[in-house]
Amino acid sequence: MAKAEDFYIVTLRKTHLEWGTHRYTGSRDQIYGEGYIPIPSIYAYRFGLLNSNGTKTRDILGENIFKCRSADNLFQGTLRAQGCRTAGDKYAKQFSGDGDLKSLGTWFSQIDVVEGDNIKVRWISPTEIEIEIL
Repeated sequence: MAKAEDFYIVTLRKTHLEWGTHRYTGSRDQIYGEGYIPIPSIYAYRFGLLNSNGTKTRDILGENIFKCRSADNLFQGTLRAQGCRTAGDKYAKQFSGDGDLKSLGTWFSQIDVVEGDNIKVRWISPTEIEIEIL
């Protein structure tokens, strides 16, 4: 489990900023405005960031659900750790808005994020994170 002051930094790519339209799968219709924050596998393992396979489909604060705010105070909500790199893997590969896949995309638009920008994901406590564009 992550603790206060743990963090990671990732570079955002087009697929993260335009998740609903820039996809490598045809599993669903295109949806404009969706976005997500990737979780590199090294940090998913180190911080115990699980998806629904790892939590047995339960929501567990600090494992797959996190309270979140942005450093600029434009985003406040709940993020869900989800997705997996291989079928059945219990570690998450991304953060998305819980129940609202557009919430991060809206924040990205508000602050004019572009491909190549870096984002810092920092834990304030084991259950709360802060996101910041660097």
